[in-house]
Amino acid sequence: MKLKDGVPRHTQITRWLRDQIDSGIFKPDEKLPSENELAKKFDVSRVTIRRALQSLESEEIIYRCQGLGSFVKDSRSPHNLVRLTDFNEDMAKAGLKPSSEVRDFISEDAPGWLAEILDVNEGTKVIRIDRLRLGDGEPVAFDSTWLPILYGQLLDKEKLGETTIYRQLEENYDIPIVRGCYRMSADIADEELSSDLKIPKNSPLLLIDRTSFTIGGKVVYYQKRFYRSDKVMYEMTLERDQNDGPSTDMPLKEFVPVFKS
Repeated sequence: MKLKDGVPRHTQITRWLRDQIDSGIFKPDEKLPSENELAKKFDVSRVTIRRALQSLESEEIIYRCQGLGSFVKDSRSPHNLVRLTDFNEDMAKAGLKPSSEVRDFISEDAPGWLAEILDVNEGTKVIRIDRLRLGDGEPVAFDSTWLPILYGQLLDKEKLGETTIYRQLEENYDIPIVRGCYRMSADIADEELSSDLKIPKNSPLLLIDRTSFTIGGKVVYYQKRFYRSDKVMYEMTLERDQNDGPSTDMPLKEFVPVFKS
C-alpha cells in the first residue's frame, strides 16, 4: 500500500489501522499484523510502525503485550473481565497454605529476547528471581521471574517466602499490576526441575509465560512458571450476556487454576 506525500507516514498508518478497527475488520481482542508485516505492507521502517501503534495505544484503541504483539481493545463494559490474581490468592482459594522457597535472587544481563519483553536495552542489568512454589508444604510449581532494576530493587528477598511480588509492589510502593498477558503451553521436566518438583525426569508440565504491566503500559515483570500437571489444571467459564440477544460471543467470565488433591 502506497502512502501519500505531505502527511507523516506514521499518522497515515495510524488512521488506516483506526479505520480497520472502526469498521470491524479487526475485532476486539484480535491480534493485529506484526510490526514486520505492517512495515512490509507500507514499505516503512519498524520505528514508523511503532510510532503508529503507540498513538493507538495512547488513545486506548489497542493494547500491547510484550513478546506477543498488539491487540484490539474491547471498548465494551468490562463486567466480564477476568480478575488478575497472584499465586497466594489462587492457593488460598483452593484451601491450601501457600509458601515459597527463594532459590535465586540475582542480577544478570538481559539477553535480546528478554530485553524486548521488558522494554529495556539488550545487556541491561535485570533482577532474576527463582522460586519453588508450595501448597501445604508440597511442591506445586517452579517459576523464574525477571524484573527491570527499577522494580526488582524494591523487593525484599526474605519476605518473598510468604508474600508475593504483587503484594510487595502494590502495598509498599503503590505500584499496581493492572494487566497481564498469558501464554500457555506444554513442557517436560528436565533434571533440575524434576528434582525441585519431586517428579520423574521428563514428566509433563504446564508452562505459563506471563508478562505483567502497571499503569502506563510499563512492564513490571516477565515470568515463566512450570506447574506440575498432576497438581494443577486450568478451568474456564464462559458466560453469555442475556441482555445482548442472539449472539455467538461468549465472553470469558473466569479462567482459574484448579489444584488437584
